[in-house]
Amino acid sequence: MGRNVKVNVEYLTRVEGHGNIVVDVQDGSLKECRLEIVEAPRFFEGMLRGRSIFEAQHITSRICGICSCGHTLASIQAAENAIGFTPSAQTIELRKLLLHFETLDSHLLHIYLLVAPDLLGVKSFVPLIKTHNEVVRRALRMKKICNDVCDVLVGRHVHPISAIVGGFTKLPREKDLDTMLDYLKQLQADMDETVSLAATLKFPVFERETEYVGLVNDNGEYPFLGGKIGSTDGLKVECADYKTVTNEFVVPHSSAKHCKASRDSYMVGALARVNLNYDKLHPKAKAVAEAVGLKPITINPFLNTAAQLIECVHCLEDSIRILEEFKTKGVNCDEELVVGLNEKGTIPVKAGRGVGVTEVPRGILFHDYEVDDDGKIVDANCIIPTNQNVNSIEHDMRKLVPEILDKTDEEITLLLEMLVRAYDPCISCSAHFLNVKFINR
Repeated sequence: MGRNVKVNVEYLTRVEGHGNIVVDVQDGSLKECRLEIVEAPRFFEGMLRGRSIFEAQHITSRICGICSCGHTLASIQAAENAIGFTPSAQTIELRKLLLHFETLDSHLLHIYLLVAPDLLGVKSFVPLIKTHNEVVRRALRMKKICNDVCDVLVGRHVHPISAIVGGFTKLPREKDLDTMLDYLKQLQADMDETVSLAATLKFPVFERETEYVGLVNDNGEYPFLGGKIGSTDGLKVECADYKTVTNEFVVPHSSAKHCKASRDSYMVGALARVNLNYDKLHPKAKAVAEAVGLKPITINPFLNTAAQLIECVHCLEDSIRILEEFKTKGVNCDEELVVGLNEKGTIPVKAGRGVGVTEVPRGILFHDYEVDDDGKIVDANCIIPTNQNVNSIEHDMRKLVPEILDKTDEEITLLLEMLVRAYDPCISCSAHFLNVKFINR
């Protein structure tokens, strides 16, 4: 007779938001296995209706305090595409720089504060203050630098101020470029130490074949901003057709919709991006990938954390490259905007539909706006990375549990918690629910 196992984790720790893990194994047979998303719906799409495209980015940045810059840029892209506005090449480069800063900040927080305790055998980050004091100091030092460079570029890190439709209300001067370069070069030594630490950590061994989805392009650049939607199963579609990929559906135990593309589920995030765009990584990042043994196509979801480290190195080195290029050619401060205005007058608006797509730390993010002649949003849709990953997490859990029934209940519970944490879920952001139509009311 097989084992009986019951796992009921209420409010999983070291993730953003509230999620429960429920597993029931009877006589060695898996009867229940689900990730319950119990957050209340957020209704951000409803908040956008009737609001101007020039204020939408300040609203949507509040969807997430960790990916606020990514939501800002996806919102701005959607608004610009709706009214037919094309940003300058300088604006695009600065936006890429902003996404790099946020990716660094978020990935480092996840690696050090959320995942490292599991791999070092403790319950939280706090005990590491005694046992790994220098590691803790390094983590906090790196996090502060990431906050500081965002503050220089866009006024603050959480909920950026100066990135708006059309460009930036404040552009970096030469002293700002010097400050950001100095911060990032300070970060390089700590990044090397982070890579060395990661090489000593052992991730759980588990594999499940699935589809990986993210931005792809043909210009040789590792894409965080711009391109098409691609997948390891061969999908390649225009960003405006994102619904043909996401295919959202509702399940009873989750306030976050589930998604599927070519298979029953797909994964987004750092591991998906590395699997899709490995050849476009910075040489130093590719060297890290080789050192940790990660190459496409890696199908161990626990190694999403290793992929985040690879992206940290890439984003750091590419940020330095972008800043050094601006140092050489200078920043054209004539492009500096007043909100919705420039020296030629108001940015013209017209009715239309626009889709904004960015790669935020947890994966590909979609904002879709329909705009009227006055530049007011009449309809909106936002599809969040964790929203897309919860289905994949459940499929991973269903494959993992039968493979670890020889372990104790405590070990099984920990591995399931670690699996969910490996995806770096932002659960509150993912909760947007279905439309409800009331009959005879």
